[in-house]
Amino acid sequence: MDAGIGQFIPLILIFVIFYFFLIRPQQKKVKEHKLMVESLKRGDKVITSGGIIGTIERVIDNEKVEVQISDDVKVEIIRSTGIQSLVSNIEQKK
Repeated sequence: MDAGIGQFIPLILIFVIFYFFLIRPQQKKVKEHKLMVESLKRGDKVITSGGIIGTIERVIDNEKVEVQISDDVKVEIIRSTGIQSLVSNIEQKK
């Protein structure tokens, strides 16, 4: 009976390693992204999933925001999947 349990120890160790090195960091990243998306407001600079940088013009609802990507060019983007990250608000001195 001890030999049967001994065969599962390597599998258990592999699962523990996967959890701490892959699953847990991914869950943390998803949670941080969700908090960032929920806190979006007008004037925030964002990068879309397609790599386009724009400024949030208005929050339409919990699902969508309107992003201005150029003068007189505004697009609606789905918040949860369409926005990759915030651009830091550090202004460069001229």
